[in-house]
Order: sequence, then C-alpha cells, then structure tokens
Amino acid sequence: MSKILVIGAGGVGSVAVHKMAMNADIFSHISLASRTKSKCDAIAASVKERTGVDIDTFGLDADDVPATRTLLNQIKPSLVVNLALPYQDLNIMDACLAAGVHYMDTANYEPLDVAKFEYHWQWAYQDRYKEAGLTALLGSGFDPGVTSVFTTYLKKHYFDRIDTLDILDCNGGDHGQAFATNFNPEINIREVTAVARHWENGDWVETPAMSVKQSFDFEAVGPKNMYLMYHEEIESLKTHLPEIKRIRFWMTFGDAYIMHLNVLQAVGMTRIDPVLYEGKEIIPLQFLKAVLPEPASLGPTTKGKTNIGCIATGLGKDGKEKTLYIYNICDHEDAYAETGNQAVSYTTGVPAMIGAAMLLTGKWSGAGVWNIEQFDPDPFMDMLNAHGLPWQVKELDGPLGF
Repeated sequence: MSKILVIGAGGVGSVAVHKMAMNADIFSHISLASRTKSKCDAIAASVKERTGVDIDTFGLDADDVPATRTLLNQIKPSLVVNLALPYQDLNIMDACLAAGVHYMDTANYEPLDVAKFEYHWQWAYQDRYKEAGLTALLGSGFDPGVTSVFTTYLKKHYFDRIDTLDILDCNGGDHGQAFATNFNPEINIREVTAVARHWENGDWVETPAMSVKQSFDFEAVGPKNMYLMYHEEIESLKTHLPEIKRIRFWMTFGDAYIMHLNVLQAVGMTRIDPVLYEGKEIIPLQFLKAVLPEPASLGPTTKGKTNIGCIATGLGKDGKEKTLYIYNICDHEDAYAETGNQAVSYTTGVPAMIGAAMLLTGKWSGAGVWNIEQFDPDPFMDMLNAHGLPWQVKELDGPLGF
C-alpha cells in the first residue's frame, strides 16, 4: 500500500488530494492534516462527492515536531507531502527524519521574520537524509517545479547548452475583487515586495522591487505587464545547471493590483515586523491577510487563463543557436469544475501530486535532499500531459529583446 500524508488544507492541498484520489492505483490511502481540521473535513467531503474515495483527516500543528512525529508513527505513510506554509518546512523535515518518512514540498523554507528565500537551510539536511536512507524532494509545484522540469526537458531533448533562461508566469484570470491574491496573501506579498534578484554571469544582480517592467503577449491571455522578481528556482537552477549565464523570473500583475499594493506598502500594512496595538504585538501583514479574501474562496468567480513557461536560448543539438518557448495554459473555470479550485491552486496542486507519484512509483529515487531538476524530466512531463496540464514547445525567432 502507498500511504500518503498531505499537510496543508488550502487551495493547493485541496487540488493535490483531489488528484491523488483520482489516481487510486498510485495513492492507495490518503490522509490530510491541517491546523484547522474543519478545512480538511470540507476537502474530504468534496473528494468523496467527486471521486467516491474516503480520506482520513487530522488536526495538526505542523510547527510541533513531536506531535507531527506522533501522527506519522500512527499513520505510517510512505511519504509526507508538505503543502503548509514555507515557515514550517524545517519542522516537518525534522519530524520526517524522526519518524523515518520520505518528504516532499512545493516551496522553499523562509524564516518568519525576514523575506529571505534561500535553499541553504534545506540543503543543510543532505547528510542527515542520506544517512537515514530517506528522500527529500524540494520544489514540486509549478514555479518552482514544472518550470525547472521544463528547463531540464529542453536541455535533455533540444539543447547541448542553455545560455539564457527566462521564466514567465502570467495569471490572466479575473476574480472580480478590488484586491485579492490568488495564493496565500502573506507569501504572495512577501515575494512581491522583496528586492528583485536575477542571476547573470556568475553573480546576483539586484534591483528595487517591481522596478523593472516589460510587456509580453501571452497566448490565450493577450498582452500583459510583467515584472522582474526573485524566485527560488533561480538559485537551484543556477546551482544544478551552472552553464546558464542568465536566469530571470517574471510575473504579471494588473495595474489595480500594483496600485493597491503601493498604498498598502506606503501605510505600513505589508510590514512583517511586530507593532504594538492596544497592548498587543501584531504583524501588519498577518492582519492584512486576515481581512483579505481567502484564496480558496475565489474559485467560483475566477474567469480566464494562466500561461506559465520558460524561454531558453542556447546551442541546439543540431549545432545551431536557437530559442525555444515551452509553456502550459490552464483555464480557471476548467480547474474549478474538476477540483473546486481556481487555476493558480491547480497549477501547483497537480505537480505536487505528480512529484509524489514519481517517488511512490520509484521513477525517482535516491537518499538525500534533491531539487526537482536533478531527476529525469520525461516521466514527470508525461504525467503533466495526462493529468490536466498539457504543455507545448515552439521555436521563436530569437531571444527576448530586453
């Protein structure tokens, strides 16, 4: 039996569990845990209605390592899929080590008190996981995740050498809200307001947050403004594919989003340091998260499509310089019809299911801590096509002109 424990009952956790239930030949027993058990129960009810599969639900504070270890010893899963907050990654990795269970996540660890997105905290677990004979798979979402697999797929089949890589993340959906984020508001706003960094010629290049803007015409979405940002797959890709001279990450934002964000930042609502309010310390960004719409609630009203992919330039296997664009288009309404969640959750939850399937079926294996681009991309890419995230490759006339 392939028992699995998913930790986290947000939109991504919901999608992942629904898709796991649709693949009962791989996921024979599914458990779902979260700090708020009622969220798990609601997902379990939807899974039962849509697939007929029963899943177990548990209340769990994943910051409590002994409690997580106790639950793991009770369930005895083969794998933990961590879809909780990135602040909890290290605690869950510790619990998996203590209980002898394989580990997987979709986003790298970041400390609560500073928006610092780096892998070194998790890479430091390499020796402990290797000695324990356990696998830790990092970053099996879309970005990081699919975009990293896209890159290694291009390298394996089309390029002898990749020189430049641009990752383009476009959400062309409209949820009808004045201001809302399509995934956890706290994580989203921490990312957007952080200093932008990209990798170029062996060093980091920093620019002020949201200061570099370009327009790109996305298939099925249309022209959108996209902004240069830092994202964690830049660090892992430049480490594991050191030949790439420049790696950049771009994300689209509408003018209304930028306007609201600028106001919130100007008045201090995006701060992550504590302030004293009525004798109690509160974190302004956490308070803002509490009053913004819950991302999982946006599914019924979100229309439009996402378009996420990579543009790579380099020396092709035919000996010629070329530029290739590999991407996926996902429809918000189709995602909601299948799983009850909008496409931003869907595009992360499906790769989480696929990464788990890679480990459970033995297509990917190895003791230690691994980033997703270190494994063979082909079986993962096949499952993307089969499970709702079809991709395509097209040749461009040349690299991006900026």
